[in-house]
Amino acid sequence: MDTDVLIVGAGPTGLALGVDLARRGVDALVLEGAGALFPGSRGKGFQPRTMEVLDDLGVVDAIHAVGAPYPVGMIWRDGERVGEHHMFEPAEPSEDSPYNRAWMVPQWRTQEILAARLAELGGRVAFHHEVAGVAQDAKGVTAHLSSGGSLRARYLVAADGGRSAVRRALGIGMTGETVDPSPTLVADVRISGLDRDNWHVFPPREGVGLLAVCPLAGTEDFQVMARFPEGAEVDTSPDGVRKVVAERSHLAAEDVTEVRWTSDFRPRAALADRFRAGRVFLAGDAAHVHSPAGGQGLNTSVQDAYNLGWKLDAVLRGDAPAALLDSYEEERRPVAAQMLDLSTAVHRGEVRRGGATRQLGIGYRDSSLTRETRDAVAEDAIRAGDRAPDGRVNGVRLFDAFRGPHWTLLALGADAPDAAVGPAVRVVRGGPHGAYGTGLFLVRPDGYVGWAGDTPEGLGSYLDRFGQGA
Repeated sequence: MDTDVLIVGAGPTGLALGVDLARRGVDALVLEGAGALFPGSRGKGFQPRTMEVLDDLGVVDAIHAVGAPYPVGMIWRDGERVGEHHMFEPAEPSEDSPYNRAWMVPQWRTQEILAARLAELGGRVAFHHEVAGVAQDAKGVTAHLSSGGSLRARYLVAADGGRSAVRRALGIGMTGETVDPSPTLVADVRISGLDRDNWHVFPPREGVGLLAVCPLAGTEDFQVMARFPEGAEVDTSPDGVRKVVAERSHLAAEDVTEVRWTSDFRPRAALADRFRAGRVFLAGDAAHVHSPAGGQGLNTSVQDAYNLGWKLDAVLRGDAPAALLDSYEEERRPVAAQMLDLSTAVHRGEVRRGGATRQLGIGYRDSSLTRETRDAVAEDAIRAGDRAPDGRVNGVRLFDAFRGPHWTLLALGADAPDAAVGPAVRVVRGGPHGAYGTGLFLVRPDGYVGWAGDTPEGLGSYLDRFGQGA
């Protein structure tokens, strides 16, 4: 084997998985077909749940330092400001949810931060390594490169985007629909004549489509998005971008002083028929393609990586049986389907960007990994399968206790059974607390409650499934 895990694609998904595996000591290699990281802004926002993930991966401070909240939308007509639009419903931070709002960081900068963290942990990205096909057997996976070489690993994760070559090579289909037949131009530009305090929106008018110009936090750039009629050809050249801005706003073409990156797309929602084929897993856009509305695609993708990382580690170390990897598709495919429905509804104006888009309510209550042993639990109480909230217990911040690759047992108004808990499980003891109330709560490495009970009965056998028992 050349490595334990090959990760195909150095986008946010692949890099996040690389970071998670590297901090666990797993030998993994990220392959990228291009000669450098993706240069555009594309996915530019993190939801609160993903900020919690980035906190655990050790990059949230860097993300905070280069980003900012989403700006208030400013609506223009005939060169005049005529109203404001708030992209997301406001929410106040709380003890259990410290990250309360979407945070804007352009994708290229997110990738730089994750790549730097990966290098800090000793991980690797191999550029100019395009995977053209895969073959697998009972012991491993061979990735065939377009250059003619090959690499071999025990497992392979396809994080190579919506047009995933690995997914196609495996013959896994994508089921979905066109969310909007209108093509959309997106470009990163430098513009003079607009403030950076607002997301500037120029509504459609007769013969002219929508234009939105958003300042990209932490940069001098703006992201331009322009919709076109169905069937229209989109000119992505610098002159084409300048023409669109001049036609749809009060700005002149020369006010666009630089065009740094351009693309065009047609919003689509699609879900892979499977997230796993043998020793190969699909993650991110390779597994689900979203409309950009609501900011669900990038966030769902990073959380795919976060779900898969600890499971690969447990199996590779021999702590857990290979069957644990079946739970990746079991847990993440329903979430991806749910987020696809949400992003499509937001795109079509059927729902607002509210609580559901923050992804704090995502959980795995129906997972085969979830064990709730209490007989009577209020529906609004924390149950096994739910996200484990933050808080302070006896002076310990829970997110600080959770941070890292370990499991955590919360003993809140209940006795922790030392005999059932292995040395790798961190134990936090305290009285009844906040959203948890009273009981024992075993928190998985990805921040979800795996097991909950009033007494320790059954905890030891549950931990044994993952090699964490005493």
